[in-house]
Amino acid sequence: MAAFNAGPTTDEVIEGISLAGDIALVTGASSGLGVETSRALAAAGAEVVMLARDAAKLEAAADALREADPGATFHTHLVDLADLASVRRAAADLLESYPTIQLLINNAGVMACPLMRTADGFEMQFGTNHLGHFLLTCLLQPALLAGAPGRVVNLSSGGHRFANFNFDDPNYASRDYDKWQAYGESKTANVLFTVGLDARLKASDVRAFAVHPGVIMTELSRHMQQEDFEALSARAPGDGELTFKSVEQGAATSTWAATSPDLEGRGGIYLEDCQIAAPVAPGSAGGVEDYALDSDAAERLWRLSEELVGERFAL
Repeated sequence: MAAFNAGPTTDEVIEGISLAGDIALVTGASSGLGVETSRALAAAGAEVVMLARDAAKLEAAADALREADPGATFHTHLVDLADLASVRRAAADLLESYPTIQLLINNAGVMACPLMRTADGFEMQFGTNHLGHFLLTCLLQPALLAGAPGRVVNLSSGGHRFANFNFDDPNYASRDYDKWQAYGESKTANVLFTVGLDARLKASDVRAFAVHPGVIMTELSRHMQQEDFEALSARAPGDGELTFKSVEQGAATSTWAATSPDLEGRGGIYLEDCQIAAPVAPGSAGGVEDYALDSDAAERLWRLSEELVGERFAL
């Protein structure tokens, strides 16, 4: 495999790859990693659909990309992942406009917010980071299958190491809320969803990957104060030091997951630093926990997710 590490940028990992004729959807595309991922995929020839919940910010981001690269194609569409009705409306519109989709980058997320609820009453991090993307992806599966071969990239985090998923009380209905534990649980859910999705779609040549982008200063950290960064450092595996990446470096693993020929025939795996992550080792700063790749837990989460969104999917 290509010898990438924490340092490569999106342009470096996608160099020489053509996405001409492909449709790519990117959630959370109004800022940060979503904008950079959209830019990189479009620069390689993809027609990119940028998704976000704030119309003004989304249009501003798309306009800036169009101005920087007049030859690229960017569309915009609104979706609020914290509102399942919004997800259903968006999915219906997207299926009508894009009957074939090759790439779906589930990039949007919220991190370490106070205890909040989605429009449907779910804990905000679980509801947005996992359930919103679960429903959107499942509803878009006809277009993904029609566009195969394709890939789904779910942004997780090294924060999945903070906590296994809690099946007994996923929405903090009866336990004390810990924003970092809730974040970790939602990021573990992102990996488990990847495992379950890949198992269902791989026979149709649509593969799923979970990605840890690294630590990047983006709007994801908008709820964080100085003491939160100190708490995050204390929870960080290894020596507790946080190593920050640029946005271009942070979006590189998502871009690599979506496009690299090195990943042909692979799926249901967790990636970091533009490589397949190793299992967590004692004292290591990276790696993936076994519980996040557990196929039985992935199936249990799939069934729970269907129950919570009120719909079963023939995947």
